[in-house]
Amino acid sequence: MKIIAIIPARYASTRFPGKPLAMANGKPLIQYVFEAVSMSSLVKRVIVATDDERIFKAVREFGGEAEMTLQNHSTGTDRISEVAKRLKTDIIVNVQGDEPLIEPDVINETVKPLLNNSEILMATLKTRIITNEELKDPNVVKVVTDRDDFALYFSRFPIPYVRDTASQLHPAHYKHIGIYVYKKDFLLKFAQMRPTLLEEAEKLEQLRALENGYKIKVVETDYNSIGVDTPEDLERVKEILKNKT
Repeated sequence: MKIIAIIPARYASTRFPGKPLAMANGKPLIQYVFEAVSMSSLVKRVIVATDDERIFKAVREFGGEAEMTLQNHSTGTDRISEVAKRLKTDIIVNVQGDEPLIEPDVINETVKPLLNNSEILMATLKTRIITNEELKDPNVVKVVTDRDDFALYFSRFPIPYVRDTASQLHPAHYKHIGIYVYKKDFLLKFAQMRPTLLEEAEKLEQLRALENGYKIKVVETDYNSIGVDTPEDLERVKEILKNKT
């Protein structure tokens, strides 16, 4: 099956404008993401989808592939869907442009369920929460799954609520990592669905799939994402990247 990764990247950001082009040890963040995804043994092509000429130019300058999209997309899924329509492929991988520490093996882990089971239309990742700070942080999305690791619900609230312990942290608490893998046909269908009540309440787009009755496979990983949402996050990531080289 042909697998293409699309990285949505926009310049406008409430908390950190110009984030994809923020420099970390001599390279823009989007370059770190592009290079890491390109190292996946299962992904055969990587495209940055952007509505900004500055990002488009920067990607082309470091030798990457980029495509311009419309400016009126409200979500990254809408942006990658526009590009996916023009591609001949079976599977689309959506990796956020603010994940410079993403690992190629993690991408492979998320893709494999769709290769092994033709009935799976969408997959994502989870990792165990190990601090109460993460558990209580509404910016850290939590996920609960059934016994077969299909998502039951995603929330910004600490789920499950552990009634009988003084500390709420529990082995059942998992953090959602926002890497998505879709069958291309399902991605295009998903992007056409109307936003749903739970999705709009939590501001979590993946709830749209669950509310419409579709299953999401959730792969457990030891990888713990550090996305760049603020300039402070960038400083943390810079130190980690510096130690990697």
